[in-house]
Amino acid sequence: MTIEIRRTLTTVQHTFVEGGRSVETPTLLVAAMAIIRNPWAGRGYVENLRPEIREHGPVLGKKLTEMILKETGGDVEGYGKASVVGMGGETEHAQALTHTLWFGNEFRNAVDAKTYLVFANTRGAAGTSLMIPLMHKHDGGLRSHYQTIHTSVPDAPAEDEIIVALGASIGGHPNHRIGNRYEDLKEMGHDVDNPAGV
Repeated sequence: MTIEIRRTLTTVQHTFVEGGRSVETPTLLVAAMAIIRNPWAGRGYVENLRPEIREHGPVLGKKLTEMILKETGGDVEGYGKASVVGMGGETEHAQALTHTLWFGNEFRNAVDAKTYLVFANTRGAAGTSLMIPLMHKHDGGLRSHYQTIHTSVPDAPAEDEIIVALGASIGGHPNHRIGNRYEDLKEMGHDVDNPAGV
């Protein structure tokens, strides 16, 4: 079954001022989205989702990654993924196309990342908020890169559609100043190189 992509969209956000102060180096957030026909729509309860995952994951991953790289030039620092399935589908359908190495490794490999892709998946009608969480591609403990791209598509997802998205950042959260996980651990008396104490 060939994947049916109705539309792709890219949103680009530059931040120059945050909290009333200039951002020394303006940050960039990019969201790449594909609106696709849900491959399981109208089929009732499908026990095995893997054939479509295997077939569609690499296609979506490659297309969305190319969209991100076009806007960032490959200088990605933070990254994440998200999906919204229409009301005629299951949240499992949204998760199926993002929670797979067939999809995520296209992005991860392209930006030489080490961490897993943080994610958000939900079910809703057209215009439902799409929230793409981000974290640093090499270090999940750097809170400077904890941020969220928040957007929506007015006419998607239709009941038989899924929005699949990748997000990326160049720079961390503008004017970030809450410290990172390692500072907390140090202040709590933990060995930062061995936080579990083993």
